[in-house]
Amino acid sequence: MTVKITLPNNSYDINIDKLKDITLDTKVVIVTNPTISALHLEYLTSKIKAKELSVVTVPDGEEYKTMDTIEMILEHCFIHKLNRSSVLIAFGGGVIGDMTGFAASIYQRGINFIQIPTTLLSQVDASVGGKTGVNNKFGKNLIGAFHQPIEVNIDPYFLTTLPQREFSAGVAEIIKMAVCFNTDFFNWLEDNNLDNEKNIKIAIQKSVETKAWVVSQDEKEKGLRAALNYGHTFGHVVENETKYSKYLHGEAVGIGIVMANRLSVKLGLMDETQENRIKSLLNKYNIPTTYDIKDVEDFYEHFFLDKKSLDDKIKFILAVGIGDCKITDEVTKDEVCDVLKGFQI
Repeated sequence: MTVKITLPNNSYDINIDKLKDITLDTKVVIVTNPTISALHLEYLTSKIKAKELSVVTVPDGEEYKTMDTIEMILEHCFIHKLNRSSVLIAFGGGVIGDMTGFAASIYQRGINFIQIPTTLLSQVDASVGGKTGVNNKFGKNLIGAFHQPIEVNIDPYFLTTLPQREFSAGVAEIIKMAVCFNTDFFNWLEDNNLDNEKNIKIAIQKSVETKAWVVSQDEKEKGLRAALNYGHTFGHVVENETKYSKYLHGEAVGIGIVMANRLSVKLGLMDETQENRIKSLLNKYNIPTTYDIKDVEDFYEHFFLDKKSLDDKIKFILAVGIGDCKITDEVTKDEVCDVLKGFQI
């Protein structure tokens, strides 16, 4: 099936099915990592016809989502004399997609790229919407650009080789979509297991449709799109504190969802029954829901490095029951710290 994302300057298709043949009358560079290259690169290259095709393989892992790796990608592009009609293909998970998109956005002031996501997290979320970037010592994705792909090709086949832990990390983003925007979808997730091809395709489709609808209304995250960061405000601090090495992104988002829900309960936006239903669904897929905060004050200060914060105010995305959410910067420090103390060692 195909989901269309409609934007003022760049509308494109998100194809959810077996990978189609890709014909491009230009130079093409595939950006991938050693893990995906070993498993699936031969399959991908058999699907591509291009004037010239080359591959740049970058280190695998969130800790390599840096400007040094971007330099590696750009150097490959310069050596192979790519021009403004050339195309990059992101072939991997969210890290590969974010870095490839960012490299494409700055190479000769911007060239096209295609997303071929291979993890569940990137298929349901990261590959759609044009957010690109890298991390630095101050936080996650603080260097980047909005740069939309020209198409996204989601082939569930790639999930057959995905480790269970990474599959579960992707489920966290699916749960995020349902909690914020779709009560019926959340109920369906409670009643169905995502351990078969039919159900996972349904979950991918519903998640992509939700993401496409949100991005179509708010491409540059001026309002509604910020709601997709539910769980991320807390989760990004968890990732930063653990130096992006202990938790997968989706796992940190799961922890962040639990923290955000605790705040929602405190503020009367959600009842404990709803909170427990969400936590139970996370637990069903072994997504972490606990975290030991060593220093509440230090954890709180990390919020101000988040892109969603403005001046001295922190923007929180909070679930309102199940199926709705709100974006607010009116939560007091005392209210937040009271919640954080509940996670303190």
